[in-house]
Amino acid sequence: MTSSDVTTEPTPHGDRKRDARPSRAWPKALGAAAAVLVLLFAGSRLSLLPGLDDLFGEETHDRSGPAVLKSVRDMSAYEAASGDFQVVVDLEKDTKFVPDALRGTRTLFVGAGTVGASVDLGQVTGSGVVVNEDRTTAELRLPHAVLGKPALDPDRSYAVSKQRGLLDRVGDLFSDNPGSEQAVNKLAAQHISEAAKKSELTARAEKNTADMLKGLLGSLGFERVTVRYGDDQG
Repeated sequence: MTSSDVTTEPTPHGDRKRDARPSRAWPKALGAAAAVLVLLFAGSRLSLLPGLDDLFGEETHDRSGPAVLKSVRDMSAYEAASGDFQVVVDLEKDTKFVPDALRGTRTLFVGAGTVGASVDLGQVTGSGVVVNEDRTTAELRLPHAVLGKPALDPDRSYAVSKQRGLLDRVGDLFSDNPGSEQAVNKLAAQHISEAAKKSELTARAEKNTADMLKGLLGSLGFERVTVRYGDDQG
């Protein structure tokens, strides 16, 4: 055989080494991913066992700043009655020509709060108090009782359910959407305010205020005390 007849072939061992490297890398990567999933699953399971909550439990850190006093107001109103209310809010938002499964929300929310009724004694002028010479009778003219703003109780208010379309669920991944919570809270306060107007809170407040003033002036020696609200005899 002459030198011109000599041929070379690729070494089979070298090819097997190059092909074997990726085949060994994939099991390692899959094994590392499986180990991470096992640790996460084990952490969620172990956190349910007694004595291991501190190891895998959640931690809450309050990094809020201090409360700042913005203003001070002198109060002259006598809050004579208060009512507890509860309302179930069913708020649904749809998009025209789009199925609810894709776009739309429906929230079922239980709102609980209080509304106070008060009489502003600071509005009583000098002509609103008439006392006889021997100070045995007194006549008071007071403004009618008014309702305060509803105050929702966060400890007794909660969302029962919230249904969202696919696009809304995807959007919630990138935003907390605080506007939806504000909407149901605002609607709950509105319904509670309307219910308070239909109740007898203002009448109860006027009666309680009159009883309070009659008892106070009676302890000062007045034998007869008359309380009027606007044009009405108390």
